[in-house]
Amino acid sequence: MSARASNAVDWRSAWTAALDDLEMDVLAVETMLADERRIAEAPPSDLWRPPTELGALPLELRPRADEILTRQLAAAEEIARRLTANRQQMAMTSRIETGEAVKRPVYLDCAM
Repeated sequence: MSARASNAVDWRSAWTAALDDLEMDVLAVETMLADERRIAEAPPSDLWRPPTELGALPLELRPRADEILTRQLAAAEEIARRLTANRQQMAMTSRIETGEAVKRPVYLDCAM
């Protein structure tokens, strides 16, 4: 194998490995979104970092990269939706009176 062919194989392998790492990161987020209890029990410890000096993405890996991007965007949209829902729920619960601070009658005597 020539040096040029070897470099092309190394370049493609490096991009494949980078996409593998990125896909595992998206899968971890999707898994946490599917199981809310898991988020509290095991927060992510190793965040994905983009590799450096890879060069251009090989054309044959473009469909896979596009699919990963689509999944990332869907996960980000779901996270935003859940954050909004949490804020709305917090706003609603903050308006609920527990009766602790203000003493009010619990019944009205209509017999009089």
